[in-house]
Amino acid sequence: MSNENILTTATVISSSLQLQAIITDFIQKARESGKIPLIAVIGPTASGKTALGIALAQAYSGEIISADSRQLYTEMNIGTAKPTAEELKAARHHIIDLISPDKPFTLADYQKLANQTILEIHSRHHIPILVGGTGLYINSITQNYTLSDSRPDPTHRAEMEDLAKTQGKEAVHDILAKLDPDSASRIHAHNLRYVIRAIEIARQASRTGQSQTEDSPYLTFYIFIDWPREVLYDRINRRIDRQIEDGLIEETRQLLTKYPDNPPALSSLGYQEIGEYLAGRTTLENAIEEFKKHTRNYAKRQLTWFRKIKSLYSIAGTELAEFISSMQNI
Repeated sequence: MSNENILTTATVISSSLQLQAIITDFIQKARESGKIPLIAVIGPTASGKTALGIALAQAYSGEIISADSRQLYTEMNIGTAKPTAEELKAARHHIIDLISPDKPFTLADYQKLANQTILEIHSRHHIPILVGGTGLYINSITQNYTLSDSRPDPTHRAEMEDLAKTQGKEAVHDILAKLDPDSASRIHAHNLRYVIRAIEIARQASRTGQSQTEDSPYLTFYIFIDWPREVLYDRINRRIDRQIEDGLIEETRQLLTKYPDNPPALSSLGYQEIGEYLAGRTTLENAIEEFKKHTRNYAKRQLTWFRKIKSLYSIAGTELAEFISSMQNI
């Protein structure tokens, strides 16, 4: 497999000085236009978004708004690669540790809370910084989706149930993976009711985004962390090894004991595979390998999503440490 960088359509930023100049100019243009400057740090899982987001927040008086659909749950710490206590102290974070894993939290809930948080950050004369890899969360803010209650569609539901009967539940799950990779990573194919509901919500959001005409109150600067594919996969594998060492098995055991009804959040990456091991249905070695494989596949789907974003800037992941170090001297 080629070791070339993944994204080819972005404007590449080659130095930290160039990044500083672009961001400074961006903030000035946003203010002149009467819009709120919004920085969005995006990229696939394990690409280093948290570290870059913190560096930007420290350099530009920013506050971080998580755009990760799993880090908002309490108790799910290791498996979601939630920022550490040290990282949370390094920059102010929002929309992390909000609700328990058995509570519902919709795209509309996120949009409302994130918009309120951005206004509060702006009122403090700070820069709001979206950091995360949940595509629908990011688009709902940057593209100013007009979301309404997406009610169940009996006709569509019947079609999806028929598809599951004829081609298997995985065929329905594949549809969700194309529409909303993040939800697909959180909801197991066997949870057909949740999968179909997520498809309905994702389709409604997609139609909204395609027809959205209302002007956004934000001017957004997208920055993508671009790693060679093999390097990214190695980072994913090594992070999962650390998660196992840090106690993911025990965290999963405690969560499944506390929430025996297995809410969708606990069928997401890591918890699903380790849950299979704890239930005695597979070996630990196989569970870890499945966790790694599924996470790599999730990263592929994230990349497909991010390629759709226009006016995207990127920095090479191999130079990320240098960028962060230079920003600490601003």
